[in-house]
Amino acid sequence: MLRAFTADDRGVTLAELGRRTGSAKGTLHRVCGDLVAAGLLDRRDDLYRLGRLMFELGMRASVERDLLEVATPFLEELRAEINETVHLGVRDGTDVVYIAKLGGRRRVTAPSRTGGRLGLYCTAVGKALLAHAPRDVLESVVAAGPERHTARTVTAPGIPGPPAGPVRTTGVSFEFEESRLGLVCVGAPVFDLDGEAVAAVSVAGPVTRFNPQANADRVRATARGISATLARR
Repeated sequence: MLRAFTADDRGVTLAELGRRTGSAKGTLHRVCGDLVAAGLLDRRDDLYRLGRLMFELGMRASVERDLLEVATPFLEELRAEINETVHLGVRDGTDVVYIAKLGGRRRVTAPSRTGGRLGLYCTAVGKALLAHAPRDVLESVVAAGPERHTARTVTAPGIPGPPAGPVRTTGVSFEFEESRLGLVCVGAPVFDLDGEAVAAVSVAGPVTRFNPQANADRVRATARGISATLARR
């Protein structure tokens, strides 16, 4: 039931929840009542939305919390240097989940949002994670039939993957209007002490003013700084 809600929802009717979950009306009414009583859902004017307790529980997630504590100073410094939108994301299956998004003073329209998810194949932060993911993750992305968001979205068989992808060689990944027209991005992976890519950093901006290649060294240095700090904890 909780997974039926999306990041764009501002209120969902019981009928819409039934359509999304395939559950009977009586079951929906009972379950939603229990979730409201538990604080996991809010109900206003017959519309349901995720409750504040969901946010509180999410902030207690140990892995993401520790990662945010380490990464936030680096992300803030990167935003101050480049003055564009900075992201931190982690892999969940074949998606990237954004756990931080810091907007620059010069706002940019991007499909990302904190707590939201996008496919690994169409964003710089996702590509950085995909390049270091197990082979079966790439195979799952290809088998799922990647969605084409724009005319520039790279889909199978052009999706780069391990072990010979350019991301593993250069340490950075790029997106050129693949998730949204007019948006470009550069990303880099963050590694833990065991050398596993546990997250990725990226900076996104409009193609009219942001040059991803010119900022690749800064993004890579930020990712390495986070990685080094994680290794010392």
